[in-house]
Amino acid sequence: MTATPKAEKERRLTYAQAIREALVEEMERDPSLLLLGEDIGEPGGVFGVTQGLLQRFGAERVLDTPISEEAVIGTALGAALLGVPTVAEIMFSDFATLAMDQIVNQAAKFRYMTGGRTSAPFVIRMVTGTAGATAAQHSQSLEAWFTATPGLKVVTASTPADAKGLLKSAIRDPDPVLFFEHKLLYNSRGAVPAGVDSLIPLGEGRVAREGSDVTLVAYLYMLPRALKAAEALAGEGISVEVWDPRTLVPFDRAGLRRSLEKTGRLVIVQEAPRRNGFCAEIAAIAAEEFFPLLKAPIKRVCGTNTPMPYAPELEQFVIPDEERIAAGVREVMRNAVRSASGS
Repeated sequence: MTATPKAEKERRLTYAQAIREALVEEMERDPSLLLLGEDIGEPGGVFGVTQGLLQRFGAERVLDTPISEEAVIGTALGAALLGVPTVAEIMFSDFATLAMDQIVNQAAKFRYMTGGRTSAPFVIRMVTGTAGATAAQHSQSLEAWFTATPGLKVVTASTPADAKGLLKSAIRDPDPVLFFEHKLLYNSRGAVPAGVDSLIPLGEGRVAREGSDVTLVAYLYMLPRALKAAEALAGEGISVEVWDPRTLVPFDRAGLRRSLEKTGRLVIVQEAPRRNGFCAEIAAIAAEEFFPLLKAPIKRVCGTNTPMPYAPELEQFVIPDEERIAAGVREVMRNAVRSASGS
């Protein structure tokens, strides 16, 4: 076997480039695959992710739609039911509220309501999270809403390599998949494998940083913040394992368990507001299924229960930063010491 050159192995792309490459490879692999959404053609989408695809594949496969999320998702759903694979883009995940009936009442239910005879295999790419003064209607993190709907799969890719591999798996999946992309990750860079078969299975988390004292769960833009917090805590003698679930549905329970078997302590971070966020579901899984492994109470570090402010300073105040994450880890370590001493 010919060795792969080191430069090719360490090829670095931005998060946006990795998503674009996944779309190109899947469109070349399957000539029936369509893309549709608002301004995804000539403009390349509001964040430029689909730039060049209209010129490469033509207007019959890269379809600019009217400004109607209901029409976008309804068209994609209809195409999926006719056997035409489709990737639909919602410009901001906030606007998915305009198409909730199609997503949660229609797409999510077809496999169940037809006894498995049909399903709706399509992907909805959704831009999520804060981005610097995009205010209350363009900055929400709504992933937990969709995890509560049986029949939907929910992907939260945090690195360029994961964005490419998970999107390719999502496109090939037989069920509807919601693919969340964080605005502030589009320019982040990382090593990305080449090749049309560089897939990452849905439902497999990964250890982003090895550690032995605390498991710190984070995804999307909270992952790089968690990694920075872990680096700072290492200077205090606290060994933090950072674990990224990558997909929220299906969720990698076995991966979380393996990490807790090493650390026995759990801190969970999310950008979304604390109330009813997916952090609570992860905490419930750990408490119900892995309680004997825990040496201290579980800690959540979340956004505040408020609409997203417009002012950048206030925006940063309501979402977790590295210091709030580190403070959560320190609290769990103190609680573990108190529990061990019986105080």
